[in-house]
Amino acid sequence: MAIEMLNQVINQDAIANQCQELAGLLTRHTDGKGNGFHKTAIDKLEFTRESSVPAALHGVYEPILGIIVQGKKEALLGEETYRYGEAQYLAISVDLPLSGFVVEATPDKPYLGFKLNLDPRQLCDIITAQTKPSASKKENSVRGLFVSNADAPLLDCALRLTRLLDTPQDIPMLAPMIIREIYYRLLIGEQGEAVRQIATSGSNMQRIAEVLKLIKTDFAKPMRVEDLAGQANMSPSSFHHHFKGVTSMSPLQYQKQLRLLEARRLMLAENSDAANAAYQVGYESPSQFSREYSRMFGAPPIRDIERLRTA
Repeated sequence: MAIEMLNQVINQDAIANQCQELAGLLTRHTDGKGNGFHKTAIDKLEFTRESSVPAALHGVYEPILGIIVQGKKEALLGEETYRYGEAQYLAISVDLPLSGFVVEATPDKPYLGFKLNLDPRQLCDIITAQTKPSASKKENSVRGLFVSNADAPLLDCALRLTRLLDTPQDIPMLAPMIIREIYYRLLIGEQGEAVRQIATSGSNMQRIAEVLKLIKTDFAKPMRVEDLAGQANMSPSSFHHHFKGVTSMSPLQYQKQLRLLEARRLMLAENSDAANAAYQVGYESPSQFSREYSRMFGAPPIRDIERLRTA
């Protein structure tokens, strides 16, 4: 027992040291560039930096791995709240509308995040290459978002990938191998079953993911759950159950969030008025649009957009 406790302390110290080194690298690569997301010379890799606690960040997130290197954050999916901090990661396996809040950040110690876009096809290749697949289990509905602790091998991958930015000539050869190792670490980690379903052909997760892409493409059009269930090759009741299991919301709630997010973008980025934005995203009733918009963003459309422009 004493040896196990000692090993745990040693492991925790190693993880803390890895996070500290990674924080130093991310600070250097984002210093002077301001807050927000910062692309890197490695495809699919971005860093996040926030020096204060900003307002909620709403958007539709595609499959990603996000490791918090410094600070704390909250993510809201439907009515569920996920809290995570240093040396923890959030993985999103399907397209999901989320609200994100940085809840711990200062100018002296900013929030720092490591973000890698996930490619289900690469995950599929690794699953296929595994010589000893995991034992067959009854497949349950798995949420398309989860938070977990980052272990030392996963953080080591993040460190080695980030260090490559200082030797750009090595990126074409070494970055794909390190990213492949990151996928492997996720597959053998404590959330391995959820990660596996992202890329398993015919899994409930994958079938729901395909339907989510269809809804994203045509979210302004009326939809019938029966038609979506047919696309997923499920009965309507089974489809509704699995859809909610993956997204934490019903198909209509999912569509509504997509519509409201796009309406907000139209008003903010294209100076569309509220009535026109509502019509473009599929609303027939301006009053219903205003009610649902206020419920999601905390203020009516005009006041919300004014607040964003003066923030």
